[in-house]
Amino acid sequence: MNEANVAPPSTHRGRGVAALIAVLLLLAIAAVAWRWWSQRQAQEQAQSMETAQQIDALDQRLDSVRRDQRTLTQRVQDAAATNRVLRDEVLGLGQRGALLEESVAKLSDPSRHGAQALRLDEVELLLSLAQQRLLIADDLEGARRAYALAAGALDGIDDHRLLNLKQVLQQERQALDALGPGPRAQLEKQLDAFALSLDGLPTRTPAASQAASGSAWQRWLAPLVQVRASRDAAFVSPTDRGAGEAALRIEVSLAHAALERDDRAGFDAALTRMDHWLLRLWPDSPDLRQGRAQLAALRKLPLRAESPVLGSTLQQLRSLRNAGVASRPLPSTTNPAVPPPVETPEQTP
Repeated sequence: MNEANVAPPSTHRGRGVAALIAVLLLLAIAAVAWRWWSQRQAQEQAQSMETAQQIDALDQRLDSVRRDQRTLTQRVQDAAATNRVLRDEVLGLGQRGALLEESVAKLSDPSRHGAQALRLDEVELLLSLAQQRLLIADDLEGARRAYALAAGALDGIDDHRLLNLKQVLQQERQALDALGPGPRAQLEKQLDAFALSLDGLPTRTPAASQAASGSAWQRWLAPLVQVRASRDAAFVSPTDRGAGEAALRIEVSLAHAALERDDRAGFDAALTRMDHWLLRLWPDSPDLRQGRAQLAALRKLPLRAESPVLGSTLQQLRSLRNAGVASRPLPSTTNPAVPPPVETPEQTP
């Protein structure tokens, strides 16, 4: 063997040591890297856990904030509702204050003091009662008594400013007297007269009138056979005629009831049914035509008293008082029994 190609043993040992050192360095570096990587993973895992905990805490806090927000929203709504209620109460207090001011102004008005103001209040009340009696019950007699009392109370006030009012009241009383008992009383009276006239209607056409109005053969057969139209008497039997007459009496009662409740349509319908029963129960005769003419006349009559003058006195009196025509105390009345008004600081009307 050549001595030049054979390395000395010290060289092989140096290379082995170097390789060993390199391997150890690599192992040390790997160990350091593994430890660093493990620490980094532990740090990242700890940081992830901490981040998750922070997110959970933030979620809880956000839920708490949302609950607080809902609570605040509810409180704001409650406060808005309370403010609306308070605003309505303030508006109501303002209206009450305005009414109180108006009442105080009326109380401080000198025209509402004394016996004259009481007389005017009495006149207005009586005129209102008269108008209500006319509008609600169509009671002309009650309205006349109320107007008479109002005229007596108004005559007790001696003031030239009420002269036109007295004249209007006199005209209204004259218009009311001209109506007489009233349309309703007149209609009830005519209905009663019509009901009484039903007993005198002939149930059959007289033979003489049939013979005169019929043909030659009807006149020849008149002594033996009576010929008449079927429409002259639909109910021939006594039972049917009694039922028809009872139905007619019921229609008369229905017409009276329609008059009492001021039902024009019901009244006209009852008159139409009464005319129908007349044609079915009785043959044609002058008395029947007269009864139908009475029903036709009843249809044309009004059910209530109508006059443009009625109610004008009350309207004029209210216009005078609202316009403040009697802004000064009225002179003393002509009635010596009524004392003159006494001015006091606070005197109710």
